[in-house]
Amino acid sequence: MKIEVWSDYVCPFCYIGKRKLENALKETGLDDRAEVVYKSFQLDPTTPETSEHTMASAVAEKYGISLEQAEASNANIAAAAKEVGLDYDFDSMRPGNTFNAHRLAKWAEEQGKGAELTENLLHAYFTEGRSIGLKDVLADIAEETGLDRAEAAAVLESDRYAGDVRGDIGEAAAIGVRGVPFFVLNRKYAISGAQPDELFRSALEKAVSEEQ
Repeated sequence: MKIEVWSDYVCPFCYIGKRKLENALKETGLDDRAEVVYKSFQLDPTTPETSEHTMASAVAEKYGISLEQAEASNANIAAAAKEVGLDYDFDSMRPGNTFNAHRLAKWAEEQGKGAELTENLLHAYFTEGRSIGLKDVLADIAEETGLDRAEAAAVLESDRYAGDVRGDIGEAAAIGVRGVPFFVLNRKYAISGAQPDELFRSALEKAVSEEQ
């Protein structure tokens, strides 16, 4: 079974959705039969590499709500993350551009470390509050993932894999993806968002039953 996942590294529901998918694969016993491929998506391509904005102020500005409302929204998301074993630290998070992170993930995939880097980038941003829009930070995370730091830095200083990232984004637009996470199972079934666990389980079971 092939599962394609469009997501962004600064999308809080993408990390939650990733865990929900992983949990559903384990619960259905399909984790060894699924090939999960992560595809690039950018919530906001105009975001600078890093920002002094807090996440609460950024959310308030983006949606035209009060700071208190933004903080309450972030608290609700953090509670949802906690339910799947994730610790979000919204106080330390800062907005950042993810284009280079997506390029680095494409390179890591070629090195057989794509899944590990994807997890480490999400953890670095949401739990550790690291600025994953900065190339030095990305090179550090690559090294921590077991990749060669110098090679990672060279990729980041080039424009390699930019076409691959844009290709994923263009494909998402072509199939009507308007938000992430977006999961496509065997190019037939789609799940939009971090849906309830039972929806993931039933979709997986339906897809694998058709394969058989």
